[in-house]
Amino acid sequence: MVILCLGDVVSSSGCDFVRKKLPALKKLKGVDLCIANGENSAKGNGITKGSAEHLFASGVDFITTGNHAFRRPESRELLDERDDIIRPFNYPSDVPGKGIGIIDLGRVRVAVVNLMGNVSMGDSFDNPFLSADKALSQLRDFKIILVDFHAEATSEKQALGFYLDGRVSAVFGTHTHVLTADECVLPGSTGYITDIGMCGPSNSVLGVKKEIIIEKFKTNLPARFDTADDNPCFLSGCIFEIDEKSGRCLGAERIMIS
Repeated sequence: MVILCLGDVVSSSGCDFVRKKLPALKKLKGVDLCIANGENSAKGNGITKGSAEHLFASGVDFITTGNHAFRRPESRELLDERDDIIRPFNYPSDVPGKGIGIIDLGRVRVAVVNLMGNVSMGDSFDNPFLSADKALSQLRDFKIILVDFHAEATSEKQALGFYLDGRVSAVFGTHTHVLTADECVLPGSTGYITDIGMCGPSNSVLGVKKEIIIEKFKTNLPARFDTADDNPCFLSGCIFEIDEKSGRCLGAERIMIS
């Protein structure tokens, strides 16, 4: 089966661009399942019911999140109500939402695990490596398991990829909004890429107006991050080809469309 994973969808412009490009891309690549990180899909960041519904209506089948999962007050109810939107598994267990999602395609079931990194992420979460073990202990009957590792440090992402090699079908990184060129199939047949980038405005700094970020770096003064929604957009992510019977990854292809 062919699984498309889209990087962080940024603001309304990113949502609109996904709607514009995703249907044709799914048809071209024969995509069976599309997963997108939606934690920045609302204007200003976070996720809302409206931004989530926009992505689902555009052809996204499942949404993961990250450190902005609870940025909007309404997201708590949203994450509790929906089974197709998850937050990182290594949040405290009593917070709203779920860290594991199950996608039933009829002929096969796919499990998705969302994890948060600890290096340079500001807040401290449960150890992602031990949390991954805990999550997988609940998924012993699943052949196809995908992991969205929302983390900053390349080293932490690579280490988790190797740690889970042979135990899951694919590990893809999110959060940095920059598509990396290291997509591969690891020795144990797990697909891997350090970061799948973003879907949002180009001519920006990670989706934010470049002038704001430049001024912040120059002065160290606080600044409100406004999305560069008036710029052209691009879509980036990675396509994994997975053997349905074994769950092994057969190939990984990074994509970027403008």
